[in-house]
Amino acid sequence: MREIVLDTETTGLDPEQGDRIVEIAALELWNHVPTENRFHVYINPRRAMSPEALAVHGLDDAFLADKPFFEQVAQDFLAFVADARLVIHNAPFDMKFLNAELRWAGLPQLPPTRARDTLEMARRRFPGAQNSLDALCRRFGVDNSARTLHGALLDCQLLADVYLELVGGRQPDFALGPAGGHDPGGADGAGWTPPRRPRPLPARVTPQEAEAHAAFLEELGPDALWNRARRTR
Repeated sequence: MREIVLDTETTGLDPEQGDRIVEIAALELWNHVPTENRFHVYINPRRAMSPEALAVHGLDDAFLADKPFFEQVAQDFLAFVADARLVIHNAPFDMKFLNAELRWAGLPQLPPTRARDTLEMARRRFPGAQNSLDALCRRFGVDNSARTLHGALLDCQLLADVYLELVGGRQPDFALGPAGGHDPGGADGAGWTPPRRPRPLPARVTPQEAEAHAAFLEELGPDALWNRARRTR
């Protein structure tokens, strides 16, 4: 199962009031295990940064001036997320910005049902408690000491750890599913089989050990369970 942990930074709170996305980060999980695949980009919003947003993420107009526009990176973003489930903290906020940008670019929007909201997950699990990303990091022992300002890439990395704790541990399936950036067995990995080794592993049993084992089996006699099992192979 492929999932994408996603976060954005913006110029403000409402795209319908002209606010825009200035940063997108997305990290891939495969069967709840992080891979090395990621998408990260800064975006020129074509408008001035609000003082309130600048205080949150520190991305000023001068830094963003030479960055690409959203429509220049939109196809790469859509190709990266593909049809994976999106894992987002406070998903309605990010989804409304992403879909506004996609709409303005004339591209298909992302169905809200694709997003799994970790804020709602945390509220169900810890009702009445603080469930901000920082609070969840403290609760689960995730090191967020580098988070002096909000940043989409760092927040994605923290959220990936928090999400894996929310679903039952950092490797809830013991990492037995297929890993990597593709799914050779289908969307759920059901048809996956390990590839053949290019060279067989060398035997680790010495000739002396093999001889001693054969002698031991002879001592057991033909009716011993081990010898009967060997004859039925």
